[in-house]
Amino acid sequence: MHIPDGFIPVAQCVVYYVILIVALYFSVKWARSNLDEKRIPLIAVLAAGIFAIMSMNMPIPFGTSGHMVGGALVAIAFLAPEAAVLVFTVVLLIQALIFGDGGITALGANVLNMAIIGGFVGLYTFKGLKGIIGKYPAAGVAAWLATVIAAFACAIEMGIAGTFPMNIGIPSMVLYHFFIGIIEAVLTVIVLVALDKFRPDLLAWNEGDA
Repeated sequence: MHIPDGFIPVAQCVVYYVILIVALYFSVKWARSNLDEKRIPLIAVLAAGIFAIMSMNMPIPFGTSGHMVGGALVAIAFLAPEAAVLVFTVVLLIQALIFGDGGITALGANVLNMAIIGGFVGLYTFKGLKGIIGKYPAAGVAAWLATVIAAFACAIEMGIAGTFPMNIGIPSMVLYHFFIGIIEAVLTVIVLVALDKFRPDLLAWNEGDA
């Protein structure tokens, strides 16, 4: 799902960077009000874990790459998509600069897909379903859907850029991430169950915010 440099034109990249700057503005404001000494280690650990799972890429025909994401996990853990924006901006920047995974020009698009879209879809799917099917199943569905929608958005962006025909790119990206999303759903639930059992004070839903 990492879009490398050269896959989308500069003018399109500028639009995504504007979105990123606006998202970072609100995310920094959120961090100043909500991140304390107790939760900073959690966001750091989640960032490290996301760095690791996103490094396990598989090539996708007519697309970029397929991998687990983690945007929903961060957004649900903090009940804030702003947390996902902060985590992914740092992680994707490091991956692009040091490991050549994704591009600097495409940073805005990659954060848009994995953090902004993934975080919002994940969090609000979770909020919409938790009262119906319970917290953990809702988190699993939210993580799966966030992964699939993020992949769909990535394919749309590259289709608009003319990187590949949408009728080929969209099915390739969505199909692969349909199955990757199942693994992500399981992993998301495992992490949330572990946090809820061993460090419930770190989960925002235990503070009556959910």
